Amino acid sequence: MPPTSRHIVERQPRMLNFRVEYRQRSVELVLEEGSTVGEIKNILETELGVPVSKMQLKGWKSGDVSDTTVLRSLHLPKNNSLYVLTPDIAPTASTSKNSALQESLNQNFLLVISHREAQRDYSLNFPGSRTIQEVKRNISDLTNIPVRHQQWEGWPASASDDSMTLAVSGISYPCHHLSVCRRLSPANAQEPTEECADVHMISDSEGDDFEDASEFGVDDSEMFGMGSSSCRKSPMMPENSENEADALLHFTAEFSSRYGETHPMFFIGSLEAASQEAFYGKARDRKLLAIYLHNDESVLSNVFCSQMMCADSIVSYLSQNFITWAWDVTKEANKARLLTMCTRHFGSVVTQTIRTYKTDQFPLLLIVMGKRTSNEVLNVIQGNTTVDELMMRLMGAMEIFTAQQQEDIKDEDEREAREMVKREQDEAYRLSLEADRKKREAQEREEAEQVRLEQMRKEQEEEKEAIRLSLEQALPPEPDEESGEQISKLRIRTPSGEFLERRFLGSCKLQVLFDFVASKGYPFDEFKLLTTFPRRNITQLDPGSTLLEAKLFPQETLFLEAKE
Repeated sequence: MPPTSRHIVERQPRMLNFRVEYRQRSVELVLEEGSTVGEIKNILETELGVPVSKMQLKGWKSGDVSDTTVLRSLHLPKNNSLYVLTPDIAPTASTSKNSALQESLNQNFLLVISHREAQRDYSLNFPGSRTIQEVKRNISDLTNIPVRHQQWEGWPASASDDSMTLAVSGISYPCHHLSVCRRLSPANAQEPTEECADVHMISDSEGDDFEDASEFGVDDSEMFGMGSSSCRKSPMMPENSENEADALLHFTAEFSSRYGETHPMFFIGSLEAASQEAFYGKARDRKLLAIYLHNDESVLSNVFCSQMMCADSIVSYLSQNFITWAWDVTKEANKARLLTMCTRHFGSVVTQTIRTYKTDQFPLLLIVMGKRTSNEVLNVIQGNTTVDELMMRLMGAMEIFTAQQQEDIKDEDEREAREMVKREQDEAYRLSLEADRKKREAQEREEAEQVRLEQMRKEQEEEKEAIRLSLEQALPPEPDEESGEQISKLRIRTPSGEFLERRFLGSCKLQVLFDFVASKGYPFDEFKLLTTFPRRNITQLDPGSTLLEAKLFPQETLFLEAKE
């Protein structure tokens, strides 16, 4: 389980930079690695005015790819160079020449270089854009022969200037054989032996050994065999970079520049973020962490990078099974920073192990596996290895990791099953509580509604009673039978069968009759007052007319009926 003190780092979509050359034009593109090759072609169609159907996009290190290929599957570095070919579109003579040159600059040349004194061959990959001088400096790293003292065989006659690129030097593609040895002495330089002579070119000046070394593009230390690659190359990683992600971006770009585009996809981010990515996901998704430690001061670095780290089999295996994180320990400040990070994440034992390795034992490849209690370093692979040995050690680490992963998957599945049962029980309990709560709330609402209705009923009754009393008090007094005035005696049958009897003056308005009936609990808006025969609805008459006018004189029997 991931420790509670760490936070999972969410990775942002990785962006890839492309520089695409077409004849005399250059197009810069930036796309997410989730894009397809076809999307690049669609953009180029707009930028270059070349139909997709007539366009061939070249420069992929894995060979030709289809339009549906997702860039992520190609394991591309941050910065990439491609070129467009249009065989169906006839170019001008100058354009055709430039296109061929550009294609050569993007090609990779395999130089098989024989070091005669050591009786050892080096197989090195170089892009066509590299100069002859850069090749010689790399050989200086491998053989400890300063450029000034190198003598070569195998360069073509056209390779007359060390500043020339391999693309225009005339060497064979895709493979060219060369040999190198140390010139014995300045006196013998003008008359080289048959074994070590270079019939086409000599790396050194024909002059005095103690001339200014700047004439030859090297410093004084290189004259005496003490030169180092860090003095001549751009640093693999800037010193004291504030942001680890920026440092890794620089590392990836410089690695691609030196050794070509085919290399492991380095994780861009801190060591903690790489550990989170490798160790703390679901058990099925976890991977091993490969930490590549580079040192430009070691003569093994160039060979290890060009022959091991850039080998297709190694690149593919690392991409499928590992999260690969890199760091450059050439500068002391960067090395101290790495040791601090390792102490924090892997403990002092790993830190001390790294500290004990000498410069000439670098580069190192640490294989780290995440475990429940602590992270474990399974293997430390030094730079003096072969592709086969490196692959065997990576596969050995994978066997250990796979066995541990299967246990973790089993434990995780069992834990998830227990948690599922618990979640189902909790859900059933929650639903039961929810049902009880809804039932209780429904009952409370029903009771509240009954109380509200009862309250409304009481208020309505009180209102009716108040109106009734008001009407009763407002009625004129019942006249005497012997008053001498015209008196109408009315007898009213209620719906319950009871009778209401009262005397009214004949001159009384019908409204007085209606108020009397309402005062007895039969309001005008709920009941109608009818005569028996002929049947008339008295409540439909003008309330302002008199009883005499309504023919309710001298006596009449009426009945009340509820309105519909």
